[in-house]
Amino acid sequence: MKKIQSIRGMNDLLPDESPVWQYLEKTVSELLARYGYREIRFPILEPTELFKRSIGEVTDIVEKEMYTFDDRNGDSVTLRPEGTAGCVRACEQHGLTFNQVQRLWYQGPMFRYERPQKGRLRQFHQIGIEVFGLEGPDIDAEQLVMIWRLWQQLGIDQVVTLEVNSLGTVESRGRYRDALVEFLESRKELLDEDSQRRLYSNPMRILDSKNPETQKLLDGAPQLADFLEDESRQHFEQLLCLLDGAGVPYRVNPRLVRGLDYYGKTVFEWVTNALGAQGTVCAGGRYDGLVEQLGGKHTPAVGFAMGVERLVLLLDAAGVVPDSIARRVDVYLLAAGDVQVQALQLGETLRSQCPQLRVLNHCGGGSFKSQMKKADRCGAQIALILGEDEAASGKVSVKFLREDKPQQTMSITETLAMLNEYDFEKGEV
Repeated sequence: MKKIQSIRGMNDLLPDESPVWQYLEKTVSELLARYGYREIRFPILEPTELFKRSIGEVTDIVEKEMYTFDDRNGDSVTLRPEGTAGCVRACEQHGLTFNQVQRLWYQGPMFRYERPQKGRLRQFHQIGIEVFGLEGPDIDAEQLVMIWRLWQQLGIDQVVTLEVNSLGTVESRGRYRDALVEFLESRKELLDEDSQRRLYSNPMRILDSKNPETQKLLDGAPQLADFLEDESRQHFEQLLCLLDGAGVPYRVNPRLVRGLDYYGKTVFEWVTNALGAQGTVCAGGRYDGLVEQLGGKHTPAVGFAMGVERLVLLLDAAGVVPDSIARRVDVYLLAAGDVQVQALQLGETLRSQCPQLRVLNHCGGGSFKSQMKKADRCGAQIALILGEDEAASGKVSVKFLREDKPQQTMSITETLAMLNEYDFEKGEV
């Protein structure tokens, strides 16, 4: 019988890989809590209309990439391709945006049908952050400062670059759109196929083309900055001033537009050269009109999302994953002889009195030699050996697996004290 395999582009996360994910997610969630953000969770399946109205019907996501199907009632539903629209829907449905400021975050899988490659999967994972009810550049700046602090904590601040731009208002983008189309029409035959398709439906996306020849054609194109109204220009200038004051390095990229229709004013991306073509690890911006667009009252909003798969790849490429992350066990408890009851009790005592430790009780029997091999293979720093003599006398033998120290026999109390003082990162007391 043929074995069933996972769907292409929807990968399993194996036990050897998950510790890095847990490390990243824990670091992010703890940092967000320090900034006053609260977690929100919403479904992965939403009405298709939600994404058509928010993302835009002429975007690549809606046109080509969404997992959309009719349910048994004949309603069109879609696996979420991004998180902002669902977050807005949930907040509006439950009254969270009415005369309130909300700082929210979420995490989980997103789905887009595209050619799978390294760092770009059909099921991928994001951590998203959204703020509702604040319209000044100070909250835009705080989010970017917060991300910069995260990069510093993770040790990747030297391999990422912040790119920022302002898209202005709908009106200013409309004026710019007309000027850009006029400029490109005379060069239409020189554009790549995707850009020709976008020329009249979504011409600003041509600015973000990855085709080098198309980028050359844009050298003399009108600049969006020249079409910004005073409010957007002042908002952007104040944002840059705040970033300068906070010491966050950035580069203004006048061709940065983002691929979703709901963005306006501030947009940004954190990019890296360490991952090849998949260089964007975090992106977002301001979307002041989206809540109203989805049926609510006008609510200023700004947010971003970071790709978990890409950040995990970047942590590995930069060589900044702590060694302790790969070690899944600190202490391995061996049972030599008829001491299974005492070994089980000792394991629970260790977990109660030394809650910071990862303790693995040996199960399944086997010789003392085979148990020691398993203790070594699992990466434990210390092996605790409980034999019949030790159990009878209330003691345990302690073997240091990563240090050149003699084996010691201690009372349970002494062992607990030693384990609480032991530095498992450095491998010493």
